[in-house]
Amino acid sequence: MTALTLSTAGAATLRADALVVGVAKGAKGLVVAPGAEAVDKAFDGKLATVLETLGASGAEGEVTKLPAPAGLKVPVVIAVGLGPVPEKDAAFDGEALRRAAGSAARALTGSKKAGFALPIVSVEDAEAIAEGALLGAYAFTAYQGGENKLAPKNKQNGNGAKLPLAEVALLGAKPRDKAFKASAERAVALVEEINRARDLINTPPNDLYPESFAAVATAVGKEHGIKVQVLDEKALVKGGYGGLLGVGQGSTHGPRLVKLAYTHPKAEKTLALVGKGITYDSGGISLKPAGHNETMKCDMSGAAAVFAAVVAAARLGLRVNVTGWLALAENMPSGNATRPGDVLHMYSGKTVEVLNTDAEGRLVLADALTRACEENPDAIVDVATLTGAMVLALGHRMFGIMANDDAFRTSIHEIAEEVGEASWPMPLPADLRKGMDSPTADIANMGERMGGGLVAGLFLQEFVGEGIAWAHLDIAGPAFHEGAPYGYTPKGGTGSAIRTLVKLAERTAAGDLG
Repeated sequence: MTALTLSTAGAATLRADALVVGVAKGAKGLVVAPGAEAVDKAFDGKLATVLETLGASGAEGEVTKLPAPAGLKVPVVIAVGLGPVPEKDAAFDGEALRRAAGSAARALTGSKKAGFALPIVSVEDAEAIAEGALLGAYAFTAYQGGENKLAPKNKQNGNGAKLPLAEVALLGAKPRDKAFKASAERAVALVEEINRARDLINTPPNDLYPESFAAVATAVGKEHGIKVQVLDEKALVKGGYGGLLGVGQGSTHGPRLVKLAYTHPKAEKTLALVGKGITYDSGGISLKPAGHNETMKCDMSGAAAVFAAVVAAARLGLRVNVTGWLALAENMPSGNATRPGDVLHMYSGKTVEVLNTDAEGRLVLADALTRACEENPDAIVDVATLTGAMVLALGHRMFGIMANDDAFRTSIHEIAEEVGEASWPMPLPADLRKGMDSPTADIANMGERMGGGLVAGLFLQEFVGEGIAWAHLDIAGPAFHEGAPYGYTPKGGTGSAIRTLVKLAERTAAGDLG
């Protein structure tokens, strides 16, 4: 991953391939942001004028490159837009800094080192810039670089793409200050795990299936002192995990339930995280239509988020016990697949009539939720790319939050907003539960079409233990980005909800959630 250093150099003396500064939209035109004073001086105080001549406006994410003048040790200056100038005495929003740093890092693809002289008022500003730059510098290159004997040799990867920015030098922080050093270390640990999750999401399904995902979790868990338990098909049959088995029985790759347990000797609270891990979702017998299959390797994004959050908690040494449950299966059609009309005997003891095999995520989550609740955690959160209905409701950049406790739902929403992940609290209307009544089983896996995302949440609630605060994050929209990259968001897997989960663990460790 891209390296991060807290530089002691000034903007005028730093030696690098480029220097990044911020600009903003003021009431009377472009405004040079704090941190760029030395650069503005090198332009004889006319940096804003030069940039406006080049068409820059200071709009969020806008990137303008220009040659550096005499007086700077870098050859190139990159001005990145921060959006509107904050109100008097206010600092720039952390998410604006994060996105700006990400945009700049993407523009610096192929560079060895770049200095980031964006506005820093607090430790939080420095951490946001570090996160944004490191996230923006991400690239998935595992399947690139194969030699073409007929093509001319080059120093790039196999398809000619340049490698990501190699080093971020953060200017304006305090390298010798413990708080700034700690924030840099947190940013590196967090982003490394987010990028690991992105790699997993982007990995083709012929290489990432339940067994191989479980192997990755086992190896990484061992590296970071996390206890890992893997239930294979034999153990799932013995335990009666009908949801996982029912979804996975149509595939040659059998299902797995992976438990990751990070514990702290002084922890007073336990947080359980449950992730949907459908490594490929064809829809099963209820086959998805053409055009809906190509990105279904991303249907394990919830499990990737949970995995990353547990490992990040361990790396940060948080004073809280965090247990992750990865419900892994591949949903395929075959002569052995679950059929619409089949009844599954779930781990909880409930029976579920399967009306649609493409509503499979809730089935594997139900088993994992029941098992997680048996350990009586103080709170439980599940994360899943669960419903297309949530995408229709909230779009591609926002996830929905449902919960059995209004205060808990509000806390998670506030945390998500704080870390820069767009979310929205959603209800669990009791009247929609009736649509899942089955004449054959205790419950059906489908209900009313309208409000389908809420119906899925109501289904999951049926498998949550009494008295346990629970929340459900439906990340179907933001988990996988198919458009052009923006800010620190790449094309492909995004690592959605990881920052929210880690901050939730930190708040729980601090006792801020009651």
